[in-house]
Amino acid sequence: MRTRRGVCYPRVMDTCGEINCRAAKRRKPKLAGDEFGCQKRLKTSPEKNAGGCDFFDALPDDLALYVLCKLSSTAGCPADFINVMMTCKRLNRLGFNSLVLSKASQKMLAVKAKNWSESSHRFLKLCADSANVEACYTLGMIRFYCLQNRGSGASLMAKAAISSHASALYSLAVIQFNGSGGSKNDKDLRAGVALCARAAFLGHVDALRELGHCLQDGYGVKQNIAEGRRFLVQANARELAIVLAANPSAVVPRSWLTCNPLRHAAGGGCPLLSDFGCNVPAPEAHPANRFLSDWFSTRAAGVPGPGLRLCSHSGCGRPESRRHEFRRCSVCGAVNYCSRACQALDWKLRHKAECAPVERWADDDGENDDDILDVNGNGNDEEAMDQS
Repeated sequence: MRTRRGVCYPRVMDTCGEINCRAAKRRKPKLAGDEFGCQKRLKTSPEKNAGGCDFFDALPDDLALYVLCKLSSTAGCPADFINVMMTCKRLNRLGFNSLVLSKASQKMLAVKAKNWSESSHRFLKLCADSANVEACYTLGMIRFYCLQNRGSGASLMAKAAISSHASALYSLAVIQFNGSGGSKNDKDLRAGVALCARAAFLGHVDALRELGHCLQDGYGVKQNIAEGRRFLVQANARELAIVLAANPSAVVPRSWLTCNPLRHAAGGGCPLLSDFGCNVPAPEAHPANRFLSDWFSTRAAGVPGPGLRLCSHSGCGRPESRRHEFRRCSVCGAVNYCSRACQALDWKLRHKAECAPVERWADDDGENDDDILDVNGNGNDEEAMDQS
């Protein structure tokens, strides 16, 4: 794009007239104390000159758009951008430019469930139509799980996945593994593994861990235990590296690098070789996942529907779309997860202190054993046995 040189910008003096050049110099009135040098200087407004012309009016649109793009890409919350748009009509008009909306950051699109309205829906739709990948993923998750518009939500997530959005690829993999939005026969394990592999190639930790378990168990792919262990070790190492990079000056606690004795995973005493990784703090949940958690906790009393359950990992928020879609813990049967990645995170956060073996949990709903998830990460799904 060809830009204008600074000498070509309209001069404020030209737009406001040559009043300043032709005006006669007025004598300043003398005040008491002038002779002692105590008179205060009058401060002039930096926004207007003596002719009353606003400098902002002379600012070209391309420079204003550049400033708004930087703001939308670095905003820490939606209010940072909205407050600027409310300043004047010109900023409001330029703020809805497709170039500005396409640069919106993840934090700027972090809409809270309690503030959800039709205006929020339209704003996210505008950002998604402007080819904003984060908006496509966030709005896709909201439509698929909260508004139960399965087709439109999956389409938006697919649009983000085409642009190599790792979280969108992994979310579509979870949908394929569970057959979300359809029946149990709609599960496509091979498609889920392919999506997980693509997200793992982009460095997604949950996708790396999920792919490792799939290879170990022969779930949707030919069983390869050695390759599965390699992916699990890579996921644990990358998870630790992300935490250390986020806190470069912090002292690493010894507990981060110790293996919990309650874990039922192989790997000796090294946490990097376990199924659950190091005892590092939980990563910050994506705004879309926080929206799902808040949505069902405030508007649905924590229950997505009759007989339906939420994923027990507090940072996930995904609900079941049909009864017994998620798999339970094989030891206590009190928790259920949408994926092995959520199981690993929840185990480190709280479940390792609560899980206790029982004789046999009641099977009141006529539920079979196909949805049992072993604490070692091994599923008892019939599909897993068939694929191996």
